[in-house]
Amino acid sequence: MREWDPRSASDAEIRSLVETLNQVLAADLPDDPPWLEVQVRDYLAETMPGERRISWVAEDDRLPEGEGTVFGHVTLLLLGDIGVLEVLVHPDLRRRGLGQQLVAVAARRSYLEGFSSIGVEAIGDTPAIPFYESLGFEREFVETRSVLNLSGVDWNALGTMASGISSGYTVEFHPGGPPAELLEAYALAKLEGQDGDDNDLDLRPSSSDPQRLQDSLDTLHRRGLKPYIVLAIHEATGAVAGLTEVVVPAQHPERADQYDTIVVREHRGYGIDRAIKARMLFELRRAEPDLREVQTWNAQHNESMLKVNAELGFQSDRDWYEYGADVAQLVQRLEPAD
Repeated sequence: MREWDPRSASDAEIRSLVETLNQVLAADLPDDPPWLEVQVRDYLAETMPGERRISWVAEDDRLPEGEGTVFGHVTLLLLGDIGVLEVLVHPDLRRRGLGQQLVAVAARRSYLEGFSSIGVEAIGDTPAIPFYESLGFEREFVETRSVLNLSGVDWNALGTMASGISSGYTVEFHPGGPPAELLEAYALAKLEGQDGDDNDLDLRPSSSDPQRLQDSLDTLHRRGLKPYIVLAIHEATGAVAGLTEVVVPAQHPERADQYDTIVVREHRGYGIDRAIKARMLFELRRAEPDLREVQTWNAQHNESMLKVNAELGFQSDRDWYEYGADVAQLVQRLEPAD
């Protein structure tokens, strides 16, 4: 096992890592599309200003460095006051202690960097759940993933939803991100959207400062993630009353990721949520002809958005869990016995 920088990694290492990732997907999420070897290096290397990502790989040491098979990988994203883990182990090598070694090296670095807590996402009905719980991680937050197959969309019904917004609002589509003149209003709407998830560990933070928001959009582009934005503008004030964001990754362009959907509190009840999400699907159909599916995550208590998603045709897939652990305790637990 060694510390690993995707920027200087060989093409063979990147290719091997993608192959291992796809083996993991085939075992744990067989309906998910496999990753393509497109901008994977950028995806792994690029971070927001002020954030750092540190990675390690486990590889076949019988071959020269950079030429072996990458069968294990851990990345530690240091942001805010928490470290965020992503652990990958080839299915054929599970339950041999490799995953624990990967967590141990990342936890130790978190401790040395002065971080007191560490978080991780774990997918329901996969070996990740008992693995993290055995290490002392505690469940903090639950989301449900839902997937929309575009081939099954009732586009006539969707058109009715897209036009169902009350008068006094304009719906706008912005591929790539909102224009500069709307960044501040956009950020204000994002800020309100952060108020309702007090139990969320915030492992996927939502930028709510105009400059931070622009940095976030720039980072998405550098990582190979193409953002699409639909806004509902309150005509009388020019305020962003609602927004929805979808990102199409170069690494799996057949399935898009739904990010935030927010309706500002004072503008709720006017059909904005349905209208902007329906409009987004029409725009995606035109802009991304190879797109097949859209996936989204929602807190289980967010009944209103779950209802909207169901009306659009999203089908609940499985639960996604956020776990947290005290870094010092985790390091102590994982230290090898004398």
